[in-house]
Amino acid sequence: MSNLNQTPTANRLHIAILGKRNTGKSSLINAITAQKTAIVSEHAGTTTDPVYKAMEILPIGPVVIIDTAGIDDSGDLGGLRIGKSYEVINKTDIALIVITASGMNSYDEEIIKRLKENGTEFLIVINKIDEAAPEVELIRRLTDEGYKYALTSALKSEGISQLKDLIIKNSPKTFEQPSIVGDLIKPGDTVILVIPIDTGMPKGRLILPQVQTMRDILDSDALAYIVKERELRWALANLKQKPKMVITDSQAFMKVSADTPSDILLTSFSILFARYKGDLLKLVKGAKALKNLKPGDRVLVAEACTHHQQPDDIGRVKLPRWIRQHIEEKIEFDFYSGRDYPQNAADYKLIIHCAGCVLNRREMLNRIEAAEVKGVPIINYGVAIACIHGVLDRALMPFGEVYHEWMEN
Repeated sequence: MSNLNQTPTANRLHIAILGKRNTGKSSLINAITAQKTAIVSEHAGTTTDPVYKAMEILPIGPVVIIDTAGIDDSGDLGGLRIGKSYEVINKTDIALIVITASGMNSYDEEIIKRLKENGTEFLIVINKIDEAAPEVELIRRLTDEGYKYALTSALKSEGISQLKDLIIKNSPKTFEQPSIVGDLIKPGDTVILVIPIDTGMPKGRLILPQVQTMRDILDSDALAYIVKERELRWALANLKQKPKMVITDSQAFMKVSADTPSDILLTSFSILFARYKGDLLKLVKGAKALKNLKPGDRVLVAEACTHHQQPDDIGRVKLPRWIRQHIEEKIEFDFYSGRDYPQNAADYKLIIHCAGCVLNRREMLNRIEAAEVKGVPIINYGVAIACIHGVLDRALMPFGEVYHEWMEN
């Protein structure tokens, strides 16, 4: 099986192609991928909404190419398309701003401004050099201002290798995500994974965080032992070597905590992903806001993916029920699912976010920052469930710095 099929979209380098209409953005994608991935037309504005394409590009590796509408689009509909193009920045690891020999204008300057504000790496790509050589003044300006740039002809595949080299050299270090669990265990350690099989479990398969955690354990030369929650006590009694850690689905926290001896580390898949995808310390700080909710407060439950709602759905049913039972009965909940994050975060006392397994790390960090900027605490499902059921102290023990910060506050 190829890496194209093995690597989840969220774990791929996200490369956004941005720029004005008719600069050859779609042609550049086809040249980079050596495939007819994007529709090319001589008419400006062929690309409308952002298009995501998971690819493997040698020698870069697995990536997601994001083709966007021209940021000089016109009219009411064009304005919406431009907005979608700008939203792409929040999930971009490195952006390619495509211009032509004539140089940059106010549209390009606005993209650069937004990329800098977001801390997103970018390259300038002067395309269509087969039609006209870049102006001397343009090259001088890019050099003087320290911009990294490449000269390409997408039509004739000129300069593409050099552009790929630039992408590799300038891809941000933050793209390399922290380990899921590998830094918490040693070769030869045993880790028990507790995976309940309920109505929310996809038939015939496991969910992505569970699979990725297993792979990280194997990559760390440790042993993974997989059980359902009712089998945990039997497994602990029959293992010859005490496990280093137990990792559970958050929904089984109470039973698993009761069955796991206190000298064995315990946490959840969702808490591991709070660190892997985002910022565990900031998400843990949201636990204080959760405990301090008052009657009439509004809480936003945000899911990054869209899935068929189960009768006992964790985000829409179980979490609100537990919060009303253990925190405050008269809490109001709103629900949001999808990749476009709501803009009215300031309307809420707290945001409870899913594990973010379908998001790349940059996008999850941007969601956390967007809440922080508006002064709204944010917490994820696993941290919230552990807090509600009184096991958060224990669930954070594997994460030394975060644990001590939490206990001190």
